[in-house]
Amino acid sequence: MEGVRYVSSPNCDERPAGCAVELLVIHSISLPPGEFGGEGIVELFTNRLDLKAHPYYAALAEIKVSAHFVIRRDGEVIQFVPCGKRAWHAGASNWRGRERCNDFSVGVELEGCDDAPFEDAQYAALAALTRALKTRYPIAGIVGHSDIAPGRKTDPGPHFDWARYRALAGVGSTQQ
Repeated sequence: MEGVRYVSSPNCDERPAGCAVELLVIHSISLPPGEFGGEGIVELFTNRLDLKAHPYYAALAEIKVSAHFVIRRDGEVIQFVPCGKRAWHAGASNWRGRERCNDFSVGVELEGCDDAPFEDAQYAALAALTRALKTRYPIAGIVGHSDIAPGRKTDPGPHFDWARYRALAGVGSTQQ
């Protein structure tokens, strides 16, 4: 996909041998929580987060996470991990009886939170990214982080409009 900025994250490793990308996991993140536009997400995913920059950041001191992509509020797409590698985005997770969703998924973070709607530019960018991923990989499911880690995660949250996203991306509701 054109127009994607690449920032390398060390928080990844090799996928297990023979493990194809079959799942797209949609997340949301904001750093500090509920604030948009800063460099906190990029710094977290590249292990450069200044723990003194915000009181919340102290809780993230030992966290090593990443996603394949982040979509900013203005629709900018940043790639942190090549899709052929395993990003550390899903944690303890299960999809259709399979544990360790990081092994066979691509993770996309939307800059957002449970308390605010997402932007038009984010839906457009996510739809375009989804179409590009589906042409390259045998994506059998598209889920929210909350779907694969229920009770532990809530993202992408109640303001994510699944019907709008599916219509824009050209994917049916049978993707879960």
